[in-house]
Amino acid sequence: MSDLEPVAWPPEPIRTERLVLREPEARDRAAFIELLASPEVHTYLGGPRPRDELERELPGAPERWPGSFVVDLDGAMIGQILLRRATGHRRPAAAGKADLGYLFLPRAWGFGYAAEACAAALDWFDGVLPGEPVVLTTQTANVGSMRLAAKLGFTEVERFQAWDAEQWLGRRSPVTPSAQVLAG
Repeated sequence: MSDLEPVAWPPEPIRTERLVLREPEARDRAAFIELLASPEVHTYLGGPRPRDELERELPGAPERWPGSFVVDLDGAMIGQILLRRATGHRRPAAAGKADLGYLFLPRAWGFGYAAEACAAALDWFDGVLPGEPVVLTTQTANVGSMRLAAKLGFTEVERFQAWDAEQWLGRRSPVTPSAQVLAG
């Protein structure tokens, strides 16, 4: 996360009960294309990109950049978690804060993988940048994403109109080191 200095990147893979969060690898290319071309995944994100365009444009090895985790289940990519600084965000309440994003393949929906992976990424984030709040934006029509945001501890900051739809901006208060000790 070059804009979230001084975080060392890449971290060791993050392991949960069922998943591994790791850097993208060349073997993930087909899954990235599937993710970016999926009409279901992009229902609330402006629509999918054409598969043939993705096949031409995506490099042989997906880009590795700080804050981008592949979510791996049994050796195969099922999604992506993104943590990045919301520098160009349209909403003042989000500007400059860490922003959580996630995309999962439809075949991985409904099993709790997104909650498990996002919670692990947020725990990692709390460990490397304690005291930093995190924001999340989603369309209010995206009921699954709204439920996930609540489960992860995000609370509503505001609703606004963008991209021809009502958007929801939530904030997760920072976990302080003393709160981590009390919770552990």
